[in-house]
Amino acid sequence: MGTIFKAFQDQGARIAIITAKDKLRRMLGHELDFEQGSAICFSAEKCQLTTRSENGIDDAGQLTDLPPPDVYSGALSEYVFSAGLTLLDTWSPDILYLSTSDYIQHKHGPGTPAADAFYGMIDRHLLEMHAHDAVIAVTADHGMKAKHDSAGQPNIVYLKPLIEELLPSDRFRIILPITDPYVVHHGALGGFATIYLADPADVQPVCHKLSAQKGVELVLEAPIACEKFALPPDRVGHIVVISSTEWVLGHSQQYHDLSALSEPLRSHGDCPNSGYRLF
Repeated sequence: MGTIFKAFQDQGARIAIITAKDKLRRMLGHELDFEQGSAICFSAEKCQLTTRSENGIDDAGQLTDLPPPDVYSGALSEYVFSAGLTLLDTWSPDILYLSTSDYIQHKHGPGTPAADAFYGMIDRHLLEMHAHDAVIAVTADHGMKAKHDSAGQPNIVYLKPLIEELLPSDRFRIILPITDPYVVHHGALGGFATIYLADPADVQPVCHKLSAQKGVELVLEAPIACEKFALPPDRVGHIVVISSTEWVLGHSQQYHDLSALSEPLRSHGDCPNSGYRLF
């Protein structure tokens, strides 16, 4: 299945996509034809490594006067907006898709100086885009909350040792979808987990065990979770676990390197964050 961007390109639209991280660029650029000259897709993270054959543009790092951004900074998102404005001026895309990093939101709560400065930067760029008569839609893809106690220590429910009280470790597998190489953001800790079991007969005992744990909001069998949250059944294990508001779910203490968390943990995923506004 192709992306909506590919469908628009096939209908003759000019497509420009700029993401903060390269992992998302690889997904959104799937099947785009860069030989036509009607698509550009690159990330701020790898902006200096772009080629016309892979990204539709050579050396995208030259699009702005900004220095190459650090992946662990608000500058990564600022580069996305700045480069997007340049393309809006010089390339006139029919669709311009910009995706930012949530590094600042992970590290700084609402109303702090760093958070206010970051959103001020976004506002300034949106104002410039509005001056181009662009039709602008702005949305979030997830929420963000403090996930620590009053002393600044992370509130974590480690799932593996709990399930091991019922089953040997080779009889189940825990998937934490938040996991990626950028552990400075969140330590691979979020509010959603799915669990695969070797024997579906173990679903009920495991659900009962996890439901009783502090920090766990919901434990659902896969069919119920897929219906409730519109999840794809072929991408979900036998069980879905969702943390409560101030907690996150982890694999085990050994699995997570928390040494890179320089500030008290902020992360995403809990039931109140299941819907977002579109502006």
